[in-house]
Amino acid sequence: MQNKQTILKSAGIIGVGKALPDKIVTNEDFVKLGLDTSDKWITERTGIKERRIAEPGMGTADLAVKAGQAALDNAGLTPQEIDLVIVATTTPDYPLFPSTACLVQDRLGIKKVGAFDVSAACTGFNYALTTAAQFIGTGFAKNILVIGADCLSKYVDWTDRSVCILFGDGAGAVVVSEVSEGYGILASDLNANGAEGDILITKGGGSKKPFSAEMLKDKSHFVFMNGKALYKVVINSIIPTIENTLKKVNLTSKDIDYMVPHQANLRIIEYARKKLGLKKDQVYINIQKYGNTSSASIPIALAEAVSLGKIKEDSLLLSVGFGGGFTWASNIIRWGGIKKG
Repeated sequence: MQNKQTILKSAGIIGVGKALPDKIVTNEDFVKLGLDTSDKWITERTGIKERRIAEPGMGTADLAVKAGQAALDNAGLTPQEIDLVIVATTTPDYPLFPSTACLVQDRLGIKKVGAFDVSAACTGFNYALTTAAQFIGTGFAKNILVIGADCLSKYVDWTDRSVCILFGDGAGAVVVSEVSEGYGILASDLNANGAEGDILITKGGGSKKPFSAEMLKDKSHFVFMNGKALYKVVINSIIPTIENTLKKVNLTSKDIDYMVPHQANLRIIEYARKKLGLKKDQVYINIQKYGNTSSASIPIALAEAVSLGKIKEDSLLLSVGFGGGFTWASNIIRWGGIKKG
């Protein structure tokens, strides 16, 4: 019997949305807190000027729900038309269960469909988007709500200037559906290296070291980062993943119209831009306003770039992320091709 080749449906983004806390913390606010730092020091090393911080009582799901609703509105869909919910986050409302995706499904009034979280730190959105594309491609789902949301400000030591200045809170969302052939997510590249896991880690609060008085005393429930080691790993991985993804669809960096990178450090973004030969106006940057919002940074940036008209029909889009795990990934997307009706 002759084997039949499986032809996957094309999966693309048909709606975008974002949500951010109202509270703004500037670099000068850290100086007022007594940290040995300055606006100049932070700006020169990271590109960050301010970040949004979730108030006490506000959780990741609160932001995810708002971003998800915005993406649904942008796509012109109702919650009842969603067949699957995927949330990329490492800061769920609850340490074990229910998942953030289940909370979003309930609060948005989405029917009883599958809902699950993806944990890949700042690379989470890239992982979730690639996962959604497979479900659309096989026909398992018609419309998928994909959200990247994090509140890392709740997991940093606000006396540790090497970490607390970097992170902000927020959520970004997209609706993934079938699009015309040749459009949508053309290729993806997912990577991980657990051997590098200790360069960005939270050592306390899990099954290895559960919550205890000792953990609170040694602050092991906070994010620990080896900045120099992390920078080196990112620099060595970001360009190869982009090149690998482009090769899968016989493209080169010269074909890229626009890049929406993870917003972690301006120097890293500039390094990638120059290596790819892109002009400054071909890269969307909002790190100065929000800092590193982890899995939310790419979808937030994507929503803003779309609203500003920087991404147009037929644009070839590059999305690249990297984060704890250590994980890194990229997606090549041909924008548009939305099927009407």
